[in-house]
Amino acid sequence: MSEAEQVSGRQIAAGRVLAGIGQDRLARLANISITTLRRMESSEGPAGGLPNNVRAVKAALEQLGIRFIPENGGGAGVRLKFSASEVRRIATLEGEGGIVADDDF
Repeated sequence: MSEAEQVSGRQIAAGRVLAGIGQDRLARLANISITTLRRMESSEGPAGGLPNNVRAVKAALEQLGIRFIPENGGGAGVRLKFSASEVRRIATLEGEGGIVADDDF
């Protein structure tokens, strides 16, 4: 995983909370186990786990409107691109089979 793609466990946890979803929902959206997500979120520094799993979690959060802010000397973080109601609507769509994305045929 390139440095630009790296996210911390704290960023993943903060992004999930900001999106208003539980660990079970995020794990389902990323197609990983809850245990894997918990391990990732509890990582000190870069999120632990297989790079593909970290990318899947990051992509799932980005689909929900979470934007990851790199360190860049000001501190890494997350922000919400959409309003709270838009995030709920997107999460509902994802739970019903998803919105059209790059992985759809």
